[in-house]
Amino acid sequence: MVKRRRLEAPSTDDLTRIEAEFRSETFDRAASVRGIAPIAQVAADSASQFQPDGADSRAARARAEADAARLHAAQDSGLLMVDLPLEQIDEDAMIRDRMTMGEAEMLELRQSIASHGLRLPIEVFALEQEGRAGQRYGLLSGYRRLLATRGLRDLTQADKYATIRAIVRPRADAGNAFVQMIEENEVRENLSHFERGRIAVIAANHGAFANTEDAVDKLFGSGSKAKRSKIRSFSLIFEELGDMLQFPEQLTERRGLQLATALRQGAESQVRQALSHAAPEDADAEWAVIEPVIRQQDQGVRDPGRGGRPKRPATAHGWLDDKTLRTSSGVTIRRSSDSRGHLLRLEGAALTTELVDSLMLEIRSLLER
Repeated sequence: MVKRRRLEAPSTDDLTRIEAEFRSETFDRAASVRGIAPIAQVAADSASQFQPDGADSRAARARAEADAARLHAAQDSGLLMVDLPLEQIDEDAMIRDRMTMGEAEMLELRQSIASHGLRLPIEVFALEQEGRAGQRYGLLSGYRRLLATRGLRDLTQADKYATIRAIVRPRADAGNAFVQMIEENEVRENLSHFERGRIAVIAANHGAFANTEDAVDKLFGSGSKAKRSKIRSFSLIFEELGDMLQFPEQLTERRGLQLATALRQGAESQVRQALSHAAPEDADAEWAVIEPVIRQQDQGVRDPGRGGRPKRPATAHGWLDDKTLRTSSGVTIRRSSDSRGHLLRLEGAALTTELVDSLMLEIRSLLER
């Protein structure tokens, strides 16, 4: 049998010790009686120690929050100027419309910046640089100012020319970026006719616009219809002879329109052949090579010929006017509009039912993008 242990009543000292241990391991009985949980008691103690801000402190905090909101709004709207390191700016992020810059003008600009500082900041937009450390920016406007500042840095090695003041514009689509660049140079330094036509073709080839016609209308929308027609003529010159002409930006309006007319009549190969055997020293010498070809082309078209069968005039293609486009296949597209919308009329022997069906599908794909 198991031997039973005799129980003894605890002494007064034992009872005191047990009660002290019990109190140290449990929450306040009085608080429990009052119905307050321990976590609520802790929160109440913290609240009792909190000292509310005065009216001045609250007003200062409200001003700081308002200033921060205005700063973010200005930054998002492209109204904030910052100093950017020159190495973070990519001036070739966009094809520039300005082709040539005189050294005398650049020297004058460098001297002005050295004497008075950069009075007008450049404009940039943030580039998407995945996988590369550090943010880079594409140049939107201020090409000459950027080159002049870089020239001063290389010449003086001064720290003050290591950065340039810039406005970070919101990232726009390519079309808007080209428009902004054109607007700046048209206002501050008038572009030549050839430069206008060149940038229209390049912008269209980069996908910023549907085609050259659309590029001219969007880039030079503030110009008259006659001005846009001239720009389209110089666009044709760039497309067909841009790689051959050595002084294209010095083509006068009259000479350029004469050359564009000859190109529409099929004189491209003759002009290219003449230029390939010449080494003109200036714009007048280059025109002296081109002009005989134009006269010969004009005579061949207007004069039926002397003796033998008359030559058939070369069929012009391209934009014949603001509303008529003729393709190399002989299809003529005419546009018009009325109160209900725009109309396109297609004419030509090359048009077949299958071709028209294909055109309808192409138009549908363009409109549903």
